[in-house]
Amino acid sequence: MSGIVTEKEYNVHYYEVDYKGRALISSLMNYFGDIAMVQTEDLKIGMEFLNQHHIAWVLYKWDIDINRYPTYNERVKVKTWAYGIKKFYAYRKFTITDSSGEVIVEANSIWFLIDTEKRKAISVPDYMYDIFKTNKEEKRTLKIDKIKKMNKIDVENKFSVRYGDIDTNRHVNNVKYVAWAIETVPRDIITKYELKNVKVTYEKETSYGDIVKVRTQIVEEEDGVICLHKIQDKNEIELAVLQTLWK
Repeated sequence: MSGIVTEKEYNVHYYEVDYKGRALISSLMNYFGDIAMVQTEDLKIGMEFLNQHHIAWVLYKWDIDINRYPTYNERVKVKTWAYGIKKFYAYRKFTITDSSGEVIVEANSIWFLIDTEKRKAISVPDYMYDIFKTNKEEKRTLKIDKIKKMNKIDVENKFSVRYGDIDTNRHVNNVKYVAWAIETVPRDIITKYELKNVKVTYEKETSYGDIVKVRTQIVEEEDGVICLHKIQDKNEIELAVLQTLWK
C-alpha cells in the first residue's frame, strides 16, 4: 500500500439493506464517501480547508467489485488510501472486510481537483503528495476500463433532482447516479441476479430541480447480464455513463 491508510468500522443498519437483507450498493458507496471524508478531516484538509482555499475534489470514475454483500447488522471494516497522484488526477482505493478478515468489496476511484471559483480543473499541489504520503516521482495510476457504448435503448426513465440528492459541493451526490441507473434495471434481473461490478464515468454535474433522463441497454451473456446506462439532462447533455454487471 502507498499512502496513509484510514479505516473505520460500520454496522449495516436496517435502512441500508434491500429486501433480501443485503447492503444496497448505494450503502456501500456511502461508506466509501464517508471514510474518504474521515481521512481528509483527520489530515486537516477537509471541508473547511477546501472551502478556505476555494478548491474541491470531484469524482471522475468508479470501478467497484462486489464479492459478497454484507448483511443486516453485520459489522464490517472499511479502509481507504491514496494510491497515487499524477498532475490533475488523484487515485484512491477502498476495501470492505468482514469479521474474518476476508475482503468482500474492492473499489478503485479517480478524482480531480477543481478551482471552485473558476470551475476548472487544476494540478494537484505538491503539498497534497506530502499530506497523503504519496511519492510524486512514482506517478502511480489506476486503470479503469472504458464503459461500452450503448447502441440501443431498452428502458428509459426520468427523475427529478430532489433537495436530498444534493451534497456539500451543491450538486448531485455521486451515489445518486448509480441509484437512478439501478432503478431502470428490470425487476426480473434484480431478483434473479446479483450486482457484481459497477463502473461509472461522471461527465457533467447537475443541480437541484433539474430533470434527468436515464436510458439503459440490456445485454444478455452466457453467465449473466450487462446493463449499459446513460444519464442525460433535459437538453440531452450527457451527465454520466455507467456499466453494471449482474451474475
